[in-house]
Amino acid sequence: MLRPYRRGDAGSWSEVRIANQQWLTPWESAPPGPWAEMNSARAYLYAYRDMRRAARRGESMPFAVCLRTDDGRENLVGHINLGNIVRRAFSSAYAGYWIDSRVAGRGIMPTALALAVDHAFGPGGLHRVEVNIRPENRPSRRVVEKLGFREEAYHPRYMHIDGAWRDHLGYAMTSEEVAAEGGLLARWRRLRAAAS
Repeated sequence: MLRPYRRGDAGSWSEVRIANQQWLTPWESAPPGPWAEMNSARAYLYAYRDMRRAARRGESMPFAVCLRTDDGRENLVGHINLGNIVRRAFSSAYAGYWIDSRVAGRGIMPTALALAVDHAFGPGGLHRVEVNIRPENRPSRRVVEKLGFREEAYHPRYMHIDGAWRDHLGYAMTSEEVAAEGGLLARWRRLRAAAS
């Protein structure tokens, strides 16, 4: 499930981020400083404040990706943000995401991204969602390819990640591409059912 972040997510967020340092470091931009410090519960509180502020301004839609346990608890296992939202004639956002390596490969991230895109195209009022991924990041590329995102561009030296300017592949989807299918989540469910 997707839900807004809460102040009380600090401990869970920090635990997942610290446990996944090697899994995440090659793929995401990070502020300078030790990983444990930049992903501490205290650091989360700063990030939480910034996420709330950007969401209130309509610049982003940040979501915690959670799994519900049999006893009803929610475990935070990932993150999706629809950021750099531009309204009016563009009506577009960039999606960024990460998942806990301990639950990767189970279809959680494609499902979460489909939920976020449906929210963006529905209540969010957006027309287009873009995702930019390093070419070497096959798991992340598989997420968007499974969902039917279109590969559109090659961006040389696009973002500073893991100590260098890294190339990215640009993927995108517009609301018209999934409207007739009842949304991206409905498409993803049909694809999964057909593959079973």
